[in-house]
Amino acid sequence: MIQIKNLSKSFGGQLIFKDVSFSMGKGEKLGFIGRNGSGKSTLFNLITCELPTDSGEISIPKTYRIGTLSQYINFSHPTLLEECVSALETSDEYDSYKAEKVLFGLGFSTDDLGKNPEQFSGGYQLRINLAKVLVRETDMLLLDEPSNYLDIVSLRWLKEFLRTFPGEFILITHDRDFMDSVTTHTMGISRMSLKKVSGGTEKYFDQLALEEEIYRRTMKNLDTQRKNLEQFVGRFKAKASKASQAKSKMKQLKRLPSLDKLIEERAMSFKFNYFPCHGKDFLNVKNLCFAYPGGEKIINGLDMFAGRGDRIAVIGKNGKGKSTFLNLLASKLKPIDGEIKMHHGLRFGHFGQTNVDQLDQNKNVIEEIQSANPKLPMKEIRGICGAVLFEREFAEKKIKVLSGGEKSRVLLGKLLVSPTNLLLLDEPTNHLDVESVEVLMHQLEKYPGTIIIVTHNESILRLFAQKLVVFHHEKTDFFEGNYDYFLEKIGWSGEDKSGSGNKKTPRKDIKRQRSEIIKERSKILGPMEKCINELENKICNWEKREKEFSTKMIKASNNSDGEEINKMSMEVGIINKKIEKAFLELEKISPKYDKLKKKYENLLNKLK
Repeated sequence: MIQIKNLSKSFGGQLIFKDVSFSMGKGEKLGFIGRNGSGKSTLFNLITCELPTDSGEISIPKTYRIGTLSQYINFSHPTLLEECVSALETSDEYDSYKAEKVLFGLGFSTDDLGKNPEQFSGGYQLRINLAKVLVRETDMLLLDEPSNYLDIVSLRWLKEFLRTFPGEFILITHDRDFMDSVTTHTMGISRMSLKKVSGGTEKYFDQLALEEEIYRRTMKNLDTQRKNLEQFVGRFKAKASKASQAKSKMKQLKRLPSLDKLIEERAMSFKFNYFPCHGKDFLNVKNLCFAYPGGEKIINGLDMFAGRGDRIAVIGKNGKGKSTFLNLLASKLKPIDGEIKMHHGLRFGHFGQTNVDQLDQNKNVIEEIQSANPKLPMKEIRGICGAVLFEREFAEKKIKVLSGGEKSRVLLGKLLVSPTNLLLLDEPTNHLDVESVEVLMHQLEKYPGTIIIVTHNESILRLFAQKLVVFHHEKTDFFEGNYDYFLEKIGWSGEDKSGSGNKKTPRKDIKRQRSEIIKERSKILGPMEKCINELENKICNWEKREKEFSTKMIKASNNSDGEEINKMSMEVGIINKKIEKAFLELEKISPKYDKLKKKYENLLNKLK
């Protein structure tokens, strides 16, 4: 549906990508990865014509509608619901059902619908932008880090929305698990070039590594050939008996292709500085209570403990007190009741969301990292800057010109300068690229100390968390078990119902909702039913033909007709491959069809 040919773009003389090409077919769902600053957002801006191309061609059908997630806040309606309804097509502008469904999925409540959009926090205002994109009737979605401001419950809803989205989308996110769960293809920017594969991120990285290895080996072989040819020419060009051979070798030498060295793409390379502590009980929290002045208690009577080497995740919806809890543990806030007992040998490092705002905008990277431990020699400070990808002159960049991902790396650098045995991490993966997230998680796994982390990334929770602090049902509980055990025993079902209200739905609204669901079901399941029927008919016809050819082959065998046997054998082989391929396609689409059919049946049953 979109074709890009030989596209190039540069800023201020710096080449972002050169002569890149790719296309997207109907129904493709594309995960888009690459290092921070590699040009992912730039490509989105080129597709939407917000930026001009330097050269190349972008072909988009005239009637093809693209929805893109804007990072700019611009509201023009007095209530949240009216703002989102305004994004609907003209014929649907009075149908608020779609908007309500998306808003509830993204974590807004019934009470929120009548509020002015300007009243919400910056993170929730970006959710409003996302809701406006999702309610539109679009053919393609361009989603740039939609997960950054969503909590775990909203992410689970968005995952299901994208899985069933009937059109195409390109998704940028640092969350590999989220990306792989909703996409059919993966594309990445590497060394100013685009590469697209069918499948998930692991397949992309494996294929990229294989191609780079082949490129290096080819380059090495060419260098060896070139060296041997040059030696032959240098040794024998002056000898009459070898002159013709030397001349031939010179021509051969000129024909050898020249390959450029691969541009080095460095990843973060660091390890946390550990301070040994032999105590078992690092942290004991008893009857912890907290409320902001004039507000209700957001933490009420929490008991929890953290031992040496524990991995504890803090989970729940946004705005419920997760960051506040970490600030209490870091002594940045004081509880109104209860106590926090720490082992005397405890040394903690705190990566907080508000810490980004507290970076000194007028300092450079070196000065900001050094401020966390002024006694550390400059050589070591420079080494830490390099470890978090601020090498040479880049370490002298001012904080005020850094991107969100770069500021996150500065905060990581500040954690590395001092020895710790307890890490308090508030969404440390936000704004980092996929490769940096992988490095960070690897180092956290190796860290011998205790870690308490706020995260909405379910793959990190499954890999990492042994215990949980859960902000749920207006309570804060300590759960001694991993994330899957929490889902099994408690789950997010109560959160999913938030905002649905207890009022009885009017009959006319039920009728409208049923009509909307049936229309959506037909739009999504219709093409799938057609595909399944076609595959089943093909398999049936091919099986009949396979039986006919097998009968002929047996007859030829009885007549000792070798030529006919070979011919029929080839026909049977070709048909069997077709049957096998059709069955694979059927196995792929049937479970999706059954799951979606059951989903729509459940939705309709709820409205009875």
